[in-house]
Amino acid sequence: MRSDPLEKRMAERLKIEDYALIGDCRSAALVGRNGAIDWLCWPRFDSPACFSALLGDASHGRWLIAPDESDARASRQYRDGTTILETTFETDQGQVTLVDFMASDDQDAPSLLRIVRGDRGRVRMSMCMTLRFDYGSAVPWVTQLESEDGIDAIAGPNRVTLRTPVELEGTEDGFGPSTVATFEIGEGEAVPFVLRYGASHLPPPAAIDVDGALSRTETFWRSWSERCGLDGEYQAVIRRSLVTLKALTFRETGGIAAAPTTSLPEGLGGVRNWDYRYCWLRDATLTLRAFMSAGYYDEAVAWRDWLQRSLAGNPEQVQIMYGLAGERTLVEWEVDWLPGYEDSRPVRVGNAAAMQLQIDIYGEIMGALHIARNGGLAHPEEGWDLQRALLDHLEEIWQEPDDGIWETRGERRQFTFSKMMAWVAFDRAVADAERFGLDAPLDRWRALRDEIHETVCREAFNPAVNSFVQYFGADTTDAALLSMVPLGFLPCDDPRIVGTVQRVEQELMAEGFVLRYRPEKSSDGLPGTEGAFLAVSFMLVQVYAIQGRREDAKRLFERLLAIGNDVGLFAEEYDPRIERQVGNFPQAFTHLALVGAAMRLSGEGGL
Repeated sequence: MRSDPLEKRMAERLKIEDYALIGDCRSAALVGRNGAIDWLCWPRFDSPACFSALLGDASHGRWLIAPDESDARASRQYRDGTTILETTFETDQGQVTLVDFMASDDQDAPSLLRIVRGDRGRVRMSMCMTLRFDYGSAVPWVTQLESEDGIDAIAGPNRVTLRTPVELEGTEDGFGPSTVATFEIGEGEAVPFVLRYGASHLPPPAAIDVDGALSRTETFWRSWSERCGLDGEYQAVIRRSLVTLKALTFRETGGIAAAPTTSLPEGLGGVRNWDYRYCWLRDATLTLRAFMSAGYYDEAVAWRDWLQRSLAGNPEQVQIMYGLAGERTLVEWEVDWLPGYEDSRPVRVGNAAAMQLQIDIYGEIMGALHIARNGGLAHPEEGWDLQRALLDHLEEIWQEPDDGIWETRGERRQFTFSKMMAWVAFDRAVADAERFGLDAPLDRWRALRDEIHETVCREAFNPAVNSFVQYFGADTTDAALLSMVPLGFLPCDDPRIVGTVQRVEQELMAEGFVLRYRPEKSSDGLPGTEGAFLAVSFMLVQVYAIQGRREDAKRLFERLLAIGNDVGLFAEEYDPRIERQVGNFPQAFTHLALVGAAMRLSGEGGL
């Protein structure tokens, strides 16, 4: 039976920022500061979860290891440059550290290891694992392993084994069938728990060397992070963000998941809950610049190659996002048995926005391949035929209304950012053709580039509000327009740019942070509000720096760093009214924007 402190912890609900990420570049888990693993999708980021308490409660899957004492005090940190998490619990009886990681080199079967280490005194510990496959719906059949050192849990095609030297027993109470254990640990002792995933039709995954796995995983992450070529005042936060981006990389293909989670709400209790376990083309340019600037050319090449493979095919069928291996079918459905994070319904799997028309992605694609080509990642002619085909299609559609960068589910409009990125597409293609002597209809492309630029300046600038606006004919603004500055659409001191930045400050600042737009004014097809969007908040840091407003830039940057959690992770958004992180977590786009802002302030240029 569970003890009262364990029962209380099993029922505990955590804030989004109370979690930390561990991962193996195939999948990731979220570990709470209370010692609970509340989210894990196996064997890939986008696989069904086997721990889903994040979007429900412990009955939907939670694995807790913690002192059997209600007033234990917790603190945590990553081992420097790694995703190895150490959570230290202090009690009246002593101190223990819980070491959590996913083995970096385990090609045979994905492995999640938890090591309880005694630091001082003698502490009584409890373990409770409530395993539920298929997003909390499938209770597994649990048997003892033949080796008698753990259990084997099977449901349908999935199998998970748990090995540990402590005695395990089955129990059933308020959260349903679970596996529990109690044990004591003294100074200098260590107790491992090894969870491994496998296919149910194959033999159970074999036991592994725990100390060897920890040593190899630490070596992998330290050697990777120490290659970072960026120095300066913000080196530590840059490196943590780059490690996070690396952890979100699917190593088999080079694709990078936007986040390891689905349906963490943009507004608590709301419906703006989306599945972000896929790869967005919009992240391509920033990702390449971040990895290349830091000296990670292997990752940059892998991402560039993923991009080209995913795009291959009919230019008319280009999507805004793809699966980890370039999958195109990302059917969206609702998991109606999960109540959602803090009752934020619905919980969604898949993403219908994959089929939206978002013209800006053509600019993102051309910008990314421009950076790759100029950075020497490939021969200049590689992929040029594909680019030409995409630009031929863009020439036909750039004047059409689209769904916009923020994936609104209302009516299509002539979004200013989309048109500006169409200009980027032709501008970067012209630059590459001129520099590398690539075959191209340069006169036509130059004329198109100039026509798009003139159209945006004429139709998207509203003299009445002295600002570029969200879409043609509007009077509302959009923080995406801040990118006009680093992308070079107009000089930073152009009066129209100065007016646009001022309008963002006046209309979109919420207690010192930047909203991406005002949903209540934009008819985006969804009820409710959302938090400040952290990526555009970091973008404003870059804009301030480019404009020479360095003190404003540093002040905003420090304000943003202060809302990161205790291990340096950021979600998609922040709600300043309740001082909570909201949205999927951790978010690649946010960490990319952080790297760009930190680089700009460190004199390294931005992203």
